[in-house]
Amino acid sequence: MGKRHKSIETKYYEERAAFFDELGKLDRRAFLRVAGLSAGIAAGMGLVTPHGFQLVRVAEAQGSKQRFSFAYISDTHLYTKELNDRFVRSIMRAVDDVNGLDPQPDFVLFGGDLAQLGQREELKLGAEILKAVKAPVKMMVGEHDWFLDMGETWRELFGAPTYSFDHKGVHFVVLNSILEKDFWTKPGYTPMERMKIVAGLDNAIQSRFEVGPEQREWLKQDLAKVDKKTPVIVFSHSPLYKYYRPWNFWTDDADEVQALLRPFQQVTVIHGHTHQLLTNRIGNIDFHGMLSTAWPWPYAPEGLPSLTVQMNRPDPFSNFDGMGTGRVDVLEAGAVDKLYRLWDRAPISVKASYLASNGKKDAPPRPTLPSY
Repeated sequence: MGKRHKSIETKYYEERAAFFDELGKLDRRAFLRVAGLSAGIAAGMGLVTPHGFQLVRVAEAQGSKQRFSFAYISDTHLYTKELNDRFVRSIMRAVDDVNGLDPQPDFVLFGGDLAQLGQREELKLGAEILKAVKAPVKMMVGEHDWFLDMGETWRELFGAPTYSFDHKGVHFVVLNSILEKDFWTKPGYTPMERMKIVAGLDNAIQSRFEVGPEQREWLKQDLAKVDKKTPVIVFSHSPLYKYYRPWNFWTDDADEVQALLRPFQQVTVIHGHTHQLLTNRIGNIDFHGMLSTAWPWPYAPEGLPSLTVQMNRPDPFSNFDGMGTGRVDVLEAGAVDKLYRLWDRAPISVKASYLASNGKKDAPPRPTLPSY
């Protein structure tokens, strides 16, 4: 049996817990004051970019005229307010940045892992903060939001985790890609034990993520109503391909989901979960991973998609390095140019021409410091 590689979350879980234990309990007024001062100091030092969101522009089907834009916020991993100065600061900055957009985006999509341990207080805190967003908000669930109560609070606050919508000529699908087979009933795990097992990711106790047969049938029926020439953009929390199984950077039934998307001329999947620059292309499907506003993860020791150009490894002494936001420009043919707005770094662009040429054209800059 080979060497066991731990995920960044497992490796630093105790360090984060110790950090939060040292934070004093703040009332709302003091909390907002600290958050605002911290964000202002960081911006003044040039440590953060002016936007904490993913801006997505969709071009006209014929020509380069912009059709609409939407913003994207993901992977905030909120603890309860009393323990949460760092991560709440990030989401609050993101909300302020989205509200400052002129013109406003058509909608804002949240990409999963709003909470850290799926607790009602964490999810309600996130819902409260997101209510300040001026544009309509569309939600996507992550595993950290789900496995304490199996989505009960999520549905109560945000509605169904699986849905689709059409917007100005583009068909959007939002999937719950973090379902798992039941590993908890037989051994009698408590809900919090189940939640912590799933949150750890790098253990052999839990199942791997999947979309599941019921949701795949729903997707089949949903796509049957869509013209094959219509651009399709899918949002899933876990990547809809098989990256690295030991860390659950993986979706077990990804091949079956890809088969349902294959008949369409152009499909883009944008996912969270991995907290890193990640680029893949399988057939007609382009995949782009998104950055987190909470913390970066290292690249897996094997299975990295061949088109991925790694970002420089994060500085472990910087709270914001390796994180950030970005922009997605959906081009007239339906493919996308992806701009990563890394905090405290130069931006990195991954162009549609890079994916279409299988890496032969317009390659992103290579890192000078490889990932850990």
